[in-house]
Amino acid sequence: MLPGGAGDIGLGHDGRIRHGDNFVVRTRELWNRRGYAVLIPDTSDHANLRGHRASPAYARVVGGLVALARQQGSGPVFLLGTSQGTIAAVNGAAHAPAGSIAGVVLTESVSVMGGSRETVFSASPQDIGVPVLVVANRDDRCNVAPPTAARQIAAAMTASRDVQVLMVAGGITRSKRECGSLTPHGYFGIEDQVINAICNWLDTHA
Repeated sequence: MLPGGAGDIGLGHDGRIRHGDNFVVRTRELWNRRGYAVLIPDTSDHANLRGHRASPAYARVVGGLVALARQQGSGPVFLLGTSQGTIAAVNGAAHAPAGSIAGVVLTESVSVMGGSRETVFSASPQDIGVPVLVVANRDDRCNVAPPTAARQIAAAMTASRDVQVLMVAGGITRSKRECGSLTPHGYFGIEDQVINAICNWLDTHA
């Protein structure tokens, strides 16, 4: 699971997480309860990943994470990215060796160019050959992740024979910014609903 923002979750040596609001970080136990193990990477030395997630170098990083996940068990491996993390998920899926991942899930994808100077379209979505689920919240007001772009994102996955769009609605705003994690952009207040819907898709592709 590839978090958004700068990618720095602040993982300490004691296992504590300083920046735990991101959707995939704060909901990790909910995924566990649905039977999914979760691997969430931090950045090295608090590096800022903005502008680097679509690079060949970061595709290799994601490839290494997939290899690590596959070492942990025999079950299928999925990539799931949220917000800026969707760029990394698309990049990783586009360069994944055949058979290494079972699918990719994109939640509140960055599709409009902003401060990071990259979007999911920068990461070779046309090269993804595995099943794809694009999730968008109709109530997301983040300027770089408009829900109206969901079908355009799905249409860009021309090499995949199984691309679905899941539209959700709702959420509560607690963050000061519309792109903050504690808003409809981060599914704040509707986590169970969204996770259940995504897991239904995962279960059918496992």
